[in-house]
Amino acid sequence: MKKLIIALFGCGLMACNHSEPKLPYVGNFDIEYKTVDGVEVTDTVYPKMVDFVFLNQDSTEVWGHDMEGKIWVSDFFFTSCPTICPTMTTQMKRVAKGVEDVADQVQIMSFSIDPKRDQPSVLRRYREKYGITAPNWVFLTGDEAKTHKLGIENFQVFANEDPNSAGGYAHSPAFTLIDKEGYIRGVYVGTETEDVDRLIKDIHRLIETEYGEN
Repeated sequence: MKKLIIALFGCGLMACNHSEPKLPYVGNFDIEYKTVDGVEVTDTVYPKMVDFVFLNQDSTEVWGHDMEGKIWVSDFFFTSCPTICPTMTTQMKRVAKGVEDVADQVQIMSFSIDPKRDQPSVLRRYREKYGITAPNWVFLTGDEAKTHKLGIENFQVFANEDPNSAGGYAHSPAFTLIDKEGYIRGVYVGTETEDVDRLIKDIHRLIETEYGEN
């Protein structure tokens, strides 16, 4: 009996110490070679988010470095989009709702890929149309070429002007998850409920496994 109690106690400790594996890093990486104590070692170097500046729906400048210490969730859209954007916005509302308990650690950013039309006042009306009130969700507009480049090179999201696409722009429905250090940790299909559910879970998982919050 004593041995059984000890065994069960040991199993309990193992269960308590078990933790989920960390989320992977996403993106094209480089291999860095260096010598440590006379031994050549390799290190995998993933790209970090670059700094940027955009105007939000209130015509206030938002810089990338303003997000320091935050987990980011982003998407690229345009307000006159006749196809996937309304679904993406509805799904992002689910994300905002799903992370309310950790909203102080999460910043949601929606970048317009059509800044000529999507001026701050237009973004503000779009928020009102969809009943978006989450204080940690900003809509951003800026230089079109830089926005498209940022999406492709840094957020793993395709976005470009395309006269053959509905609304004049082609873009992917991706939601991108970025950690507090600026590394991409996941890309999700923002029009698929199951993938968005996974994103919400991964945000909590990232906080619990890497930032010591429950």
